[in-house]
Amino acid sequence: MRVPEIDKQLGIEVYVTETPGVGGVIRRSADDFVVEEVLVDGSIAAIEGSAGKPPLGATAGKQRFLLCVLVKRNWDTLMAVKNVARQLGIDQNRISIAGIKDAKAVTAQHLSLEGVSAEDVAGVRVRDVELRPLGYFHEALGGYYLLGNNFNIKVKAINHPKETIEKRIARVAGEIAAAGGIPNFYGHQRFGTKRPITHLVGKAIVQGNLEEAAMLFLAKPSPLEHPESRQARVDLHARRDFKQALRDFPRQLRYERLMLAHLAEAPKDFAGAFRRLPLKLRLLFVQACQSFLFNCFLSERLKRGFSLNRVEAGDYVVNVERSGLPMIRTARIVEETMLGEVAELMREGRLRVALPIVGFKQRLSQGEMGEMQHRVLESEGVAAEDFEIPEMPEVNARGEVRAIVSPVRDFEVGAMSPDLEEQGKSQVEAEFMLLRGSYATVLLRELMKPFDPLGAGF
Repeated sequence: MRVPEIDKQLGIEVYVTETPGVGGVIRRSADDFVVEEVLVDGSIAAIEGSAGKPPLGATAGKQRFLLCVLVKRNWDTLMAVKNVARQLGIDQNRISIAGIKDAKAVTAQHLSLEGVSAEDVAGVRVRDVELRPLGYFHEALGGYYLLGNNFNIKVKAINHPKETIEKRIARVAGEIAAAGGIPNFYGHQRFGTKRPITHLVGKAIVQGNLEEAAMLFLAKPSPLEHPESRQARVDLHARRDFKQALRDFPRQLRYERLMLAHLAEAPKDFAGAFRRLPLKLRLLFVQACQSFLFNCFLSERLKRGFSLNRVEAGDYVVNVERSGLPMIRTARIVEETMLGEVAELMREGRLRVALPIVGFKQRLSQGEMGEMQHRVLESEGVAAEDFEIPEMPEVNARGEVRAIVSPVRDFEVGAMSPDLEEQGKSQVEAEFMLLRGSYATVLLRELMKPFDPLGAGF
């Protein structure tokens, strides 16, 4: 089955289902893609508000951290947090989140605010952002409190008869269930949607070429971005005039302008320019490089005919919590003599196969899988030790492992209806839950099999 070129560029080279997709478009508007965060205690960050008990045992009595629900529409998470911090007059580092949510979407998630009261929050006024206090907590929110996310997604502009749509969705769902879930690829938004270059910037940083990394971030244009932004990048690439670029770059390119302001005064200090960016963004560059390599590892495994739910000698496996979350720190290599025992534990849902996320402390798999991973790294010109970065040690990456399959929970498809914006076409609504770290777009690409993922809203 044909895989779009953009998917291949992100290391996603295969499908795990053989049924043709239904096509269509997602995210025609933000309201078509709704995300509600779920914490490990079952608390849901509801879009419309909830009268349930406060999450994580939060209380009305004041403590150091105020737990809130952040509802945003068409906002990048980090930019929404930055604007909330500005409104409150606090440092952005005093706001903690459990996970980053989609930008072109309506999302609800939990966050904690250090040293802020519910009365302070009542005065926050940010367009298309709502901040709803829930109670006080004894520590900052972290990723370990996140279970996953509930999704409600409309797929529109489907150009097939009703019977074909129903049959294909049912068959894809059956194939996914038989595989134990979806391949745990990192989705398109990990790398940038309109300009998928985050992993390329990260790769250049890892290779120690900060000048190339900076020019990729600043000067590599995309046909999907605003013409003014695209032209500014083209001009910078041709002239390498940072002062002129600072005058040319549109105001909405905030992060680029932060770097350009530094380079206009110190044109050779690329490390200093990157340090003008928030640490979370700098880390995202390196993490995107790791994500790309993981996608390549997983694609190679599947291309060689190995399944998501069968263990091979030399594989990593991880224990699974009762919640369904993989316990990454329990990772161990499976030896030939252990295969029967491990296979039984996998059938019981107590173990999952995992692949390495490359880092300077993380060993690759062994056996055939390990040999394949070495070949991928050689072809990319990257080594595990490169993730210890002397020029920017604050973004060093130790590495870990990641489960190769993500179970899909509570998958339901609503009744089909006419697409009111495109005569003769249909739309369908899908609801499901994924565990933290997994991407809804990976499930949707199996259902839709889009010829043009970016044009289809990915």
